[in-house]
Amino acid sequence: RKMERSDAWRMAPSRFAGIAAVIVLVDQFTKMLAVDRLTPAYVPHPVLGEWVRLTLVYNPGAAFGLHLGPWSRWIFLALTVGALVVMWRLFRTGPAGAPWRTWALALVSGGAAGNLVDRIHTPRGVVDFLDVGVGATRWPTFNVADVAVSTGAILLAIVLWHEDERPAASAPAHEPPA
Repeated sequence: RKMERSDAWRMAPSRFAGIAAVIVLVDQFTKMLAVDRLTPAYVPHPVLGEWVRLTLVYNPGAAFGLHLGPWSRWIFLALTVGALVVMWRLFRTGPAGAPWRTWALALVSGGAAGNLVDRIHTPRGVVDFLDVGVGATRWPTFNVADVAVSTGAILLAIVLWHEDERPAASAPAHEPPA
């Protein structure tokens, strides 16, 4: 049976697209600033001592430096397009009036699209510049798109977990046999 779509749900695609677009724009703007101001690449610029630095790096692989050889750019480009299709389908088939689900999927999609722009734009790789850690113990350098993907993925896991619990909680209790 097809679910009726409310006025709120009809507005959701524009909300989804708006959130994703803002993520892409902020991500691309900050990457442009990083490329322009953090030269030469791979030289740290302390912001809060050794804890937070800005360091321009180019990541031809995926998260945490995962690299699949000379075809990495194209493999991750195709995987990203596939992930965006999955995110859109999750959004379109989700329950009406689910703002947290919309936010989660839009954050993941916006972040994925931001990094996709880099993969299309240059073979050097995705521009990363946020560098946190202590001394030689550092988190892999990341960007605004990565923050959006991570935040969205965590939020999506929570949302889907709660959606999965909801039908079980609202199911009628079974009477024990007499």
